[in-house]
Amino acid sequence: MNKPAPRTYRTTNWPSYNRALINRGNISIWFDPKTQWYAQPQGKQGRNQTYSDIAIQCCLMIKSLFRLSLRMVTGFVQSLIKLCGLDWTAPDYSTICRRQKHIDIVISYQKSSDELHLLVDSTGLKFLGEGEWKRKKHGSEYRRQWHKLHIAIDAETLQIRAVQLTTNNVSDSQVLSDLLDQIPLDEQIDSVYTDGAYDTKRCRQVIADRQAHAVIPPRKNARPWKDIKSHSQERNELLRIVKRLGRTLWKKWSGYHRRSLVETKMHCIKLLGDKLSAKNFNNQVNEIHARVAVLNKFTELGQPHTQVAT
Repeated sequence: MNKPAPRTYRTTNWPSYNRALINRGNISIWFDPKTQWYAQPQGKQGRNQTYSDIAIQCCLMIKSLFRLSLRMVTGFVQSLIKLCGLDWTAPDYSTICRRQKHIDIVISYQKSSDELHLLVDSTGLKFLGEGEWKRKKHGSEYRRQWHKLHIAIDAETLQIRAVQLTTNNVSDSQVLSDLLDQIPLDEQIDSVYTDGAYDTKRCRQVIADRQAHAVIPPRKNARPWKDIKSHSQERNELLRIVKRLGRTLWKKWSGYHRRSLVETKMHCIKLLGDKLSAKNFNNQVNEIHARVAVLNKFTELGQPHTQVAT
């Protein structure tokens, strides 16, 4: 029996998507003359901050985008300000480093026009140790350390709606509640797509508390749960369906394969660097938030709309 021919897809909005790709390299989008670059007086004791949080966030986003060191960011931002004809000054590298630890990065996003479908995944990000080539050539070393990045994206807008950075000893299922808490309570979540690592009673209860539908494949060694809660009964029914029809057919029927979109987004995050440059954990959190802000801004400029070619 011959294998079915693979589907081919074509982009239906290529002119607008092409302009969006061009605008991703337009530096002027990062420097709006109306931006509040300098901080306003707070009316408190002590010296007022020179630069606003927006200015520091802009520097951190440029650092993540071009993968620069803090000293290079100062010179790069100052040159861009000069090219834009603005009378601003760039914050020095020590100010950026100090403010990075406490700043609240503003991550903009667009809401879905319809129901919100969240796609959840996690990955590891190294912050200490040598690269993969040296590990393969000379063996692993004890100094290699990792953190885990957890994200949830909107299946329609493809923007990151929730992000959490944890140590590597925190399981995926422990973070799901924190991710869902980042979604406003007045925004209805229709469904949550995860992998089998989230197939726990706690995760399904958290999803049920938000009146959302859980699309979670049962683990290969899964057994029926004995409690009579509604989400447990739904999971037991799913387990019977998977055993009767097969995992492949269930994934196609439930639309589970749309979770590949969040895996693609993880790849985009790692294109901005597969290693964290900051050493302090709070700085690492804001380093990731700056990357997310960059990616959401890129996605907001435009995304391709594809369909199966006939």
